Amino acid sequence: MTPIAAGALATLVRAVLNFMRVIGVLLPLIVALPAAAQPRLELFEVFGNRRVSSERILKALSLKPGAPLPKSRNEAEEILESIDGVTRAHLEAFCCEGGKSILYIGIQERGQPGLELLSPPSGDVLLPPEIVSVYDDFTQALGRASEEDLVEDLTAGHSLMRGVALRTIQQRFLGLAELHPTVLREVLRDSADEDHRAIAAYVLGYAKDKAAITQDLQRALRDPAQLVRTNAARALKALAILAAKPESGIQISTTWFVEMLNAPALTDRLEGARALLTLFDSMSDQTRAHLRDRALPALFEMARFRHLPHALPAFLLLGKVAELPDGEVEEAWSSGGHEAFLEKLRRSLRR
Repeated sequence: MTPIAAGALATLVRAVLNFMRVIGVLLPLIVALPAAAQPRLELFEVFGNRRVSSERILKALSLKPGAPLPKSRNEAEEILESIDGVTRAHLEAFCCEGGKSILYIGIQERGQPGLELLSPPSGDVLLPPEIVSVYDDFTQALGRASEEDLVEDLTAGHSLMRGVALRTIQQRFLGLAELHPTVLREVLRDSADEDHRAIAAYVLGYAKDKAAITQDLQRALRDPAQLVRTNAARALKALAILAAKPESGIQISTTWFVEMLNAPALTDRLEGARALLTLFDSMSDQTRAHLRDRALPALFEMARFRHLPHALPAFLLLGKVAELPDGEVEEAWSSGGHEAFLEKLRRSLRR
């Protein structure tokens, strides 16, 4: 990993812990492009594999530097899941590290920890059109926003972004959540429409009674749809800021965030790590022990990701698990001696 200037570290930490615009490109969107327009893959990150080698996984998909994306993500995942010992696989493409596209290939092997997902719901309940319309406006505004616009204030227990256009729309969510709390919760739990569940997960975070929605959002961390889990995790991360005040009455369990660190989906892992960074100082000793017992291998492999914003949350979290001063961890990151520091952490945590 490339060293990063010490003066830029605080900015990078804030950017990682803030709400991130979705700049990763999922394969089903890419394969619709003409062949000449499809990005070429230069870097591969294989993670979650303990017994099946990375070489075997790449060979199964005929992947090497300069190769195009697989034509179908579903087919590629099915190929990997046909390998003996692999129970789940997930592919996610991201641009870019030094101008090079990265393909993250997540593996869950039989007998290894993982995020247990719920069965898809089958209800026909949907959100009012007004909520869907405002959320669509929000996603379009995200696409036009600058990095500065995306900086969040989470102190109220929900996101309010610095960009005026984004913040104005988010303030509309406050009114919509107050008007429709019941249908938001019903859709999140029971709707067969995963797009409506994802919208419900995000807007529900703006409900006035934060304590009442916590369980709904924690359950949604196991939703079968990726975007539902992502929006629920982001809403809970904001609630965690408010939960630090005992009078809030908000109780957030870290169990599923820890399990997200073992998921085959990159996005699940990143959201889990960011949420745990927010929650760490309020964790009990028992909860911290659970994190050590269940997720250390996953954290170490994430901390070695070559794209720095994806590696940083796990790197910082490992430092906290090892009870090292934040300054020492930040210095190790800034100096670029990541591998030597990770080996030091491994020896320390083993003891």
